Amino acid sequence: MGPAGYANQMQQCCYILPVDAYPVGPGLGTRLRHVLELLDGDVAKVYADLGFDDYRPRFSPIVRTLVAAGPSSIGDLARAVSVTHSAASQTAAQMSRCGLVTLEPGADARRRIVHLTAMARSLLPVIEAEWAATEAAARELEAELPCPLGEIVTAIVRAVERRPFRQRIADAARAANDPAVAALFALPAP
Repeated sequence: MGPAGYANQMQQCCYILPVDAYPVGPGLGTRLRHVLELLDGDVAKVYADLGFDDYRPRFSPIVRTLVAAGPSSIGDLARAVSVTHSAASQTAAQMSRCGLVTLEPGADARRRIVHLTAMARSLLPVIEAEWAATEAAARELEAELPCPLGEIVTAIVRAVERRPFRQRIADAARAANDPAVAALFALPAP
């Protein structure tokens, strides 16, 4: 089968047939993204129900950090909420477009400092009440699970920080000794 035939087959397998048509099902990353989409999507709907259609759940950790720490650089916000610099920058830019923050140059021209606006401060009672309700709902959800989701997520982060997933994939490929992924064999073993 040539590249075009293979691409067509992949298109049919991945996009046309339902996921349950395959015995393997979606991978771990797909399932984790789906859980996040379900949770985040419902929090966004709560904000829409409250009349804040443009407010995104990812804004709250930034707002809460700015309330606690005051004006902060993008890098400091990224570290505080455990996201990449790029993600924090994109979120701050979106928040700026919504009128929730202002972005001002820092002492170093490469740094931007994020400040809450009066509009964001006026929303703090709603943001804090939603945060508390979401935390309570998360505790209720965890009570239904075989083990607390928060503990599992923390354990996953620690395990991947100890030994990155890329390294785990390379080690598994090396153990399988499959020539199709031979390029991974060159990665250093732990």
